[in-house]
Amino acid sequence: MTAYPDFPNTDLLDRIPLDARIVLDVGCAAGALGAEYRRRNPRARLLGIEQDREAAQLAAQRLDLVANVDVEQAPLPFALSAGIDCIIYGDVLEHLKDPFGLLRRHGEALAEHGTMLISVPNVEHWSFAARLLTGGWDYEESGLFDRTHLRWFSLESMRRGLEAIGLVPCDVHPRVFQKERAEAFAASLRPALEVLGVDPRSYAQRAAPLQYVWRVRRTPVSRVMIAATMLEPVGGVSHTRVVYPLQAIATDPAVQTVLLADAKLPAVPEGMPRVLVLHRPVLSGERGAEMLARVIAAGWVVVTEFDDHPGFFPALRDEGSLSFTGVHAVQTSTEPLARVLRAFNPEVRVFPNATRALPEPRNFDEPGVLTLFFGALNREAAWPPLMKVLNEVAQWAGARLRFCVVHDRAFFDALETPHKSFTPTCDHDTYLRLLCESEICLMPLADTEFDRAKSDLKFVEAGACRVAPLASDIVYGASIEDGRTGLLFRDAEELRARLRRLIAMPELARTLADAARAYVAAERMLAYQVADRICWYRSLWARREALTAAVRERLGGAAAQPASAA
Repeated sequence: MTAYPDFPNTDLLDRIPLDARIVLDVGCAAGALGAEYRRRNPRARLLGIEQDREAAQLAAQRLDLVANVDVEQAPLPFALSAGIDCIIYGDVLEHLKDPFGLLRRHGEALAEHGTMLISVPNVEHWSFAARLLTGGWDYEESGLFDRTHLRWFSLESMRRGLEAIGLVPCDVHPRVFQKERAEAFAASLRPALEVLGVDPRSYAQRAAPLQYVWRVRRTPVSRVMIAATMLEPVGGVSHTRVVYPLQAIATDPAVQTVLLADAKLPAVPEGMPRVLVLHRPVLSGERGAEMLARVIAAGWVVVTEFDDHPGFFPALRDEGSLSFTGVHAVQTSTEPLARVLRAFNPEVRVFPNATRALPEPRNFDEPGVLTLFFGALNREAAWPPLMKVLNEVAQWAGARLRFCVVHDRAFFDALETPHKSFTPTCDHDTYLRLLCESEICLMPLADTEFDRAKSDLKFVEAGACRVAPLASDIVYGASIEDGRTGLLFRDAEELRARLRRLIAMPELARTLADAARAYVAAERMLAYQVADRICWYRSLWARREALTAAVRERLGGAAAQPASAA
């Protein structure tokens, strides 16, 4: 087994452009970083360079192509028809004789808007000074004092080195561990620092990071700010519609994002494009009008994010509601919803629900036993007509069929079987863990106007977790290929037949689950929406004057003028 650690650096992972087509990991070790990134972007071509032969052999099982070469001696060992979207140097440059020479050469292989990700140790870390002061300096087998380190970097020396070879730093992220010890060390040196003319606060900031993670491009970036509000998370919809998309587009160094904890807008440099996404807002009356006027006057483009039929929310049926008419644009999850929302505002964009990553499956490990997962909000009208059949099948199957229920206590109580478990409304990570431990996901919807406007998010989540979908034909019939990526039912009797078939043939459930996961991996990853989302937000900014005029016209001239500085 290789001596390299086999886990990804999450500070690097979260900064790889999510929609990258080609990613090169220089010093990829056993390929853990690339393997984890593939869960987020299965379409990417993943390349690696690794000098250790054993590690390179392991990495080759995870990445598309791995070269076992000395990166300083060999040219890039790949035949590429396009530029590389991201080149990663995770704790590599400190081991090289000429790190900036290598970066200069590799920079020529970057795509026009490609990114370099660089993680380097910080020579100003407090532990360096502590060892020198106490006479305890010595090399170690790994870590900050690794005996194979040939180069040392500070924040400013790294910046100067990058700029000297014509690369443009976009941003830098300090990796801080043991913050309290760093602060205590800096405080103990305060008298000496003051005598030396060193600002103690500045020193403490420089001495705390163990490493820095840089994002670098060949040319300067034109930045855009995307801020968003979010309702209190219930289930996973808030994360799916707000948190995860913000995280996705922020992997582009040209995009800054912020999730607002209150109504206070972030400070934005003059002239910087800015978009505010309001998650399911209720905007009405003087208070709503004043809020929108203030935000628009501050130069923001305002977007409402809404993914349910608005006709079923009394506050939105009010003629004075501004949630759709008073904003520049609306984003939603399905085309049927978009058609409803365009009656209020013609600028509507559909971003189908998608998954941010393919979780590690934890199911199909107990032969002959299947767990049926049910976890959804607002399904009180959908499941009662099915409960008699579910109980009959549960009695027939006995211990071969278990139920995992999240949120809906009435559904759980109506189940007449001892083979059941209940979890109250929980966070999204817990929800996904329970789903990943199941084999079948029950997804009923009623034939109502409200349910017909729902999205297929439950199917996407089940497929991502490698769970066989068992769903109503309402909504899901447009996504599930019946008999291949899941099973559809139109009534209780069809549900009975389909569920009994799965229990009698567990291998069918696994086949359906594998196909559903393959579909999600190919079509429904958040990675595949990044470019479209950023492009749309930038287009809204470019058209903000016309969009603001349209808002004013809808409201009879009440909308504020955009700020002249914007």
